[in-house]
Amino acid sequence: MELTAPIREIKGVGEKTEGLLQKMGVYTVGDILLHFPRDYVKYPRASEIDELRDGENAAVIVRIEKPAVLRRTRAMAITVLKSGHNGRELEALWFRLPYIINGLKKGKTVILYGRVTDKRGLFHMEQPALFTPEDYASVEETMQPVYALTRGVTNRFLTKTARHALDVCDSFFEYLPTDVRAKYELAEYNYAVANIHFPDSMEALIQARKRLVFDEFFLFLMTMQLERKGEEKQKNPHHFQDGKELDTYMKKLPYELTGAQRRTLGEIVSDMKGEVLMQRLIQGDVGSGKTIVAFLAMLLASDSGYQSAIMAPTEVLAKQHEQSFLELCALFGIEKTIVLLTGSMTAKQKREKRALIETHPDALIVGTHALIQEAVSYGDLALVITDEQHRFGVRQRETFAKKGQTPHILVMSATPIPRTLAIILYGDMDISVMDEVPAKRLPIKNCVVGENYRKKANAFLEREVAAGHQAYIICPLVEASENFDANNVTDYAERLAASLSPQVRIACLHGKMKAAEKNRIMEDFKDHKTDVLVSTTVVEVGVNVPNATVMMIENADRFGLAQLHQLRGRVGRGEAQSYCIMMNASDSERARDRLDILNKSNDGFFIASEDLKLRGPGDFFGIRQSGDMSFLLADIYTDARVLQNAADEVKRILTEDPALAQEKHENLRIKMQEIFAAGEVSLSL
Repeated sequence: MELTAPIREIKGVGEKTEGLLQKMGVYTVGDILLHFPRDYVKYPRASEIDELRDGENAAVIVRIEKPAVLRRTRAMAITVLKSGHNGRELEALWFRLPYIINGLKKGKTVILYGRVTDKRGLFHMEQPALFTPEDYASVEETMQPVYALTRGVTNRFLTKTARHALDVCDSFFEYLPTDVRAKYELAEYNYAVANIHFPDSMEALIQARKRLVFDEFFLFLMTMQLERKGEEKQKNPHHFQDGKELDTYMKKLPYELTGAQRRTLGEIVSDMKGEVLMQRLIQGDVGSGKTIVAFLAMLLASDSGYQSAIMAPTEVLAKQHEQSFLELCALFGIEKTIVLLTGSMTAKQKREKRALIETHPDALIVGTHALIQEAVSYGDLALVITDEQHRFGVRQRETFAKKGQTPHILVMSATPIPRTLAIILYGDMDISVMDEVPAKRLPIKNCVVGENYRKKANAFLEREVAAGHQAYIICPLVEASENFDANNVTDYAERLAASLSPQVRIACLHGKMKAAEKNRIMEDFKDHKTDVLVSTTVVEVGVNVPNATVMMIENADRFGLAQLHQLRGRVGRGEAQSYCIMMNASDSERARDRLDILNKSNDGFFIASEDLKLRGPGDFFGIRQSGDMSFLLADIYTDARVLQNAADEVKRILTEDPALAQEKHENLRIKMQEIFAAGEVSLSL
């Protein structure tokens, strides 16, 4: 079967499941093989109930003497199974899975897999995976994939579909020659795809992942270089004022800019007045004050008669920029045209905003992806700023830049990337590092605690809310998942509501919601219409809520340190003392050591550097860590050595084949295969 064959041709995929898979981006047989697992489960030997231990992930043999019971509450259906003997009992609970009761009939023997908690002598399992003894025997002591799912698709179905696709489909072509693979110790591509889904061993999984990560980095970096190659530094056609007005503005601020802010602003002004167009990356730690620097640069453009535009990753953040800019203009005593353009506006509103952009040559323009739509026509756009760089693709930024004739480019990122990696990823850009936090901000107080701290944590949360403050709670998952033991937003919010006083207003937020709903929930939280926001990491790049003083992160051991630091940066933005509570569900000493780095430091660049030292091949278990650059598997911290190898290979190929730089090939893998097959690049080791 060809890789391009519709997914419907796989045995077991019907019309309904085909539609669900398409929601996940799976349209062809090849797509399902590139839908990589997010985690793995190594199923242990099945044990008896009296062998269970608190806190362990276990497989338990259950002989059903009493049928399971289905309880219905106003919020959900709960399936309950009780079993046990010799004074030890197990209670298993399934939320929102009423159909599971069909497999829990009296007289049957089943095996449950999940996390065990001991509650006053009664063992509990929530949302355990259910197996027949025969099915469990086939996976016992093996590593099995856990996939990202959508509602209506089970992990068992995806596993079966991926296995069948591997059995019947054609091979992927291998574009890397043997000696290149040998040079970097890379597995053959088809071996890698098979073992990323169903690894023969831990070593096979590590090798498979390494090869696929190399491909992601190599093709990403090659694409970046081909986009940039041949584009020499362009002459600066703009004539800016000397920047003295900026000194006047800064004197009116109610705070002193940090040394890092002043240094970065000076570099930007120098670039904008220089002979060539600016391409600069600002790496600013969370809370370092990048926005005011960007706004001052936009004022320099406006005062010089030019337009500037800043593109934010979310509508909430774009609106926040607009409000902040309006307040700063009032503070400085100046009148400027500030135009906000977002995708959710009505057609009439968009026409009005586009008209303002066309008729105000010195406007400060704020928006989301709507800024790069074809209908938007700018005047003399001299400065383009993208906020949170890793949320935008290279071509999106390029499209934005082309909206002006020849604008200066400024990219802002709060991701603390060690300089060695930043140079690889942003090789064509000058880099400014803002590594200071404004003096008035109180350092966030951190603590890493276990499950036994739960009651105290909730009581502390309630006290902060009673004092008029707000809190974030971060969970790894949107909803309960088969075979994946971690807190999820949906169930957590309901449990929290039951444990806190009714006066505490709780809201949920996750990436599966529609954009309008997410915006509404974030706006409500910003306006203090809710007290506690239970969310996935979607708030990592979110609204600024100075009133939020608590960040509680569940299953903190499952996140990378850089991402945890980003999440922590959502609090500590006001004058009140803020706190970060990291709930560690792991007994691993390594996990404790990693989280201790965050516990002792609020310096994002130090944390990123230490994260780079500590993380190893085993860290790809669990949720992928950093979330940067939209890679499927690759992580710039864990895979720093592979990133360097891929960068070296890209550099070598472009040096030995300069003609390649003139091409822009849609399928780079095919182009690379053609180059290597034709011997156009020397392959000597």
